[in-house]
Amino acid sequence: MKSLAQYDVAFFHWVFNLTTNRNCRWIKWLSKTGDGQLYLILGLPLWWLEPEYGGLFLYSGLLAYMLEIPAYVLLKKGLKRERPCYHISELSAYIVPSDKFSLPSGHTAAAFLMASLIAHFYPTLSVVAYVWASCIGCSRVLLGVHYPSDIIAGVLLGLAISTISLLIL
Repeated sequence: MKSLAQYDVAFFHWVFNLTTNRNCRWIKWLSKTGDGQLYLILGLPLWWLEPEYGGLFLYSGLLAYMLEIPAYVLLKKGLKRERPCYHISELSAYIVPSDKFSLPSGHTAAAFLMASLIAHFYPTLSVVAYVWASCIGCSRVLLGVHYPSDIIAGVLLGLAISTISLLIL
């Protein structure tokens, strides 16, 4: 019986191979929407223009990211799981990752944190927010910088931190 790690690597290869000989420009663009700037670009206008929930949305987001970033860094540096593009010799990622380690996916954690906040304050946008966050997670595997389990860990981290920030406020 295969171990979970073997299934994770096998599933990574299956997903990553979908990009073989393909133009990944749109996947790179999608992944880039999870870099972080979009969250501030979304939060500041809401704070200024949307009096009912805009301020709470921005404050919740700031608090959540103040909690998520250190948790993400501690997990990444503590677990030290090498990215597939560094661990699998014949593999070349489509982007240069910001660091050496992959678990958890920071892009996915941040995207699900934001999707969760959007769903809480603006429920009519829930489906769009969660589909976008899921696409960011998938893009990280397609680009060759994360294993599927890194994405799952990122989802769990983002949702947990979002819940904590909403409970604090």
